[in-house]
Amino acid sequence: MALDADIKRLAAIPLLAELDVEALRLIAFAAETRVFRAGDVLFSKDDESNGGFVVLSGQIALDPSDDGRSASQFVGPDALIGEMALITETRRSVTAIARQPSVALWISRALFHRVLRKFPGSAARLQAVIEGRLSSFSKSARTVTN
Repeated sequence: MALDADIKRLAAIPLLAELDVEALRLIAFAAETRVFRAGDVLFSKDDESNGGFVVLSGQIALDPSDDGRSASQFVGPDALIGEMALITETRRSVTAIARQPSVALWISRALFHRVLRKFPGSAARLQAVIEGRLSSFSKSARTVTN
């Protein structure tokens, strides 16, 4: 039953909603559940990233300044942290700290790529979504610079 609940939660996340149910099942089965105490650091700004976290419970502070000031953003259950890290090599743009006891599902980039290879239809839908986002971003950037 827990696996079905995890699949349903993953399917509610916009990026992951593009994946087939069986692709989500593989992610839910193979991803690692991580438990954090209040104050635990999930990752630090500028760390190399190799995957993402789906927050299952608790609250995570995302601090782009990494200088001890209050975090500018907080995320809770069903948030995906590190979306781009699932797809490509990147560095963390924020420090993520558990504000309260929290549980997250760790999805490594290797696992995510394995799922996309195994489910090419999911990969094609995901590619279309990302291309759409990049196109919108590009149009917005041109508008700002003109």
